[in-house]
Amino acid sequence: MRRGIDNPRKHSNEHLQDYVGFLRQSIMRRIFFPVFISIFLCISVFGFAMELTFSLDTQFNTDFFHGQRNDSPPIPKGIEEILMDSLAAIRDQRMDVALRRMETLIETHPEFRLAQLIYGDLLLSKSRPITSVGNYPDAPPDKILGLREEARQRFKHHRYFPSSAALPEYLVRLPEESGRVVVVDIGKSRLYLYESRGREIRLRGNYYVSVGKNGFPKRSKGDKKTPIGVYVTTDSIPPNTLPDRYGLGAFPLDYPNEWDRRFGRTGDGIWIHGVPKDTYSRTPRASNGCVAVANADLLSMKDALATPNTPVILARDVSWIEQEEMILRRDRFERRFNRWRRNWENSDHVGYAEYYSRDFRNETENRESWLLRQKQFADARDRKIEIGVSNLGIFGYPDEHKMLVVTFDQDYRSGSFKVRGKKSQYWRQEKDRQGKGDIWRIVYENTPHPIQ
Repeated sequence: MRRGIDNPRKHSNEHLQDYVGFLRQSIMRRIFFPVFISIFLCISVFGFAMELTFSLDTQFNTDFFHGQRNDSPPIPKGIEEILMDSLAAIRDQRMDVALRRMETLIETHPEFRLAQLIYGDLLLSKSRPITSVGNYPDAPPDKILGLREEARQRFKHHRYFPSSAALPEYLVRLPEESGRVVVVDIGKSRLYLYESRGREIRLRGNYYVSVGKNGFPKRSKGDKKTPIGVYVTTDSIPPNTLPDRYGLGAFPLDYPNEWDRRFGRTGDGIWIHGVPKDTYSRTPRASNGCVAVANADLLSMKDALATPNTPVILARDVSWIEQEEMILRRDRFERRFNRWRRNWENSDHVGYAEYYSRDFRNETENRESWLLRQKQFADARDRKIEIGVSNLGIFGYPDEHKMLVVTFDQDYRSGSFKVRGKKSQYWRQEKDRQGKGDIWRIVYENTPHPIQ
């Protein structure tokens, strides 16, 4: 049976109070999904005029509603756009238009709690002015607050999303193998999916998400926080093997990564997954640390998430730069990276050592033991070394000052000896030996994992 109203237009003014009573009862039963216009519509009546203000950290602005927000790629006519169109109509006092929009939305998505309550508020406005929004005496306060925050996050995204020429500053280079990367802006409850086209990186989709109940960053097992860092997908779990709360599937991440383990961060089971089938979306902080996405959105990005080793960047608050600046950053760093590789190939042990920070260490070695082992390994063969690099990925690391994660497939050849493996390095910009300028050095490097 469809939740919501079979034919909303049949509700006349004389039945509105009955409808409000139904809302109150249903909120307690959690059948008519609980929110009341989470956007704090404040209406004052002067004759027939109403003034609407959105208390979403800013007032309603006509720029938002007339296409002047930014030049980002147009979003297909979907759920969020219909929601924004309805709010624009409310702002312009075109209540009938807003009501029709919301009817369309809840007819196709009756499980969308935020839409249901905006619709209820529109019906209530026909009989009397709304002076206290979202103030049902029987409504659970935590539900009201969570859905208000969802509305705020959705609204802020549509106001402040940057131009299509801008990129998250972390996307220095995407690996050829996957060609895609997921960036989650935890602070704004938003997920962005990017793909590479030659030297350009383009936005493929952006989606509202829910994260950990206790925020971020994750430090320990069971803290119900979402980690911050650079991760990759490791697997895909079909929905028929999962409880309903995970929706249409789950895609585990490799938390804790090497950097997390270096600082003793614990826990596991951080996934990107769907939501229960009886709801469209969850409030911004509702998971146990995972990233929860609407089921329809999860399906639209399934091909990227199901590809092993797709990078996933979880950031506190994404900063944006222009594509041209990103290309300059990429070229500058790659010149430094290639000089490191040539020093290794040329068995220039002194020059090679200059690329390693005094703070270098991995799971088993510090700087001195690492460099000694590399030298002994090369000297034992007494042959020219060839280092092949492919599938190179370079990403900024959130919440770490001037640090890059570099991953690549490494082909090591020396005479008849050949080995191929996946390597991870963490490069940090620090002062040179004279303290005059900044230089990139390696603070972590793993022993390559064999590639089958």
